[in-house]
Amino acid sequence: MIKVLVVDDEENIRLLYREELEDEGYAVTVAANAKEALEAFRSTPFDMIVLDIKMPDMDGIELLRIIKEENKDIPVVLCSAYGRYKQDFRIWACDAYVVKSADLDELKLTLRQVLSA
Repeated sequence: MIKVLVVDDEENIRLLYREELEDEGYAVTVAANAKEALEAFRSTPFDMIVLDIKMPDMDGIELLRIIKEENKDIPVVLCSAYGRYKQDFRIWACDAYVVKSADLDELKLTLRQVLSA
């Protein structure tokens, strides 16, 4: 089973992603912030990370940098309600970028594409 770490500071998003991705057959772990995410990332071998950008304390772009320094091969999909980050060179280390939507079809498709690459 593919293990996915979902990092988002919004509880409703974490619950929605967990439910939808588990329905797709993924084993999902959620984290509410960068500290929780790093603890999970360092203790569990994940196959992919879905990462929010705007979070308190440490944003997802900084967390992306740390994750890729520690494991450059793990796929990371950035999710944000803001499309403007697509132009930010700091996200180039991610494997995909998805603008948040209530319809998770794009996210699910992106996960399948990244995993099959």
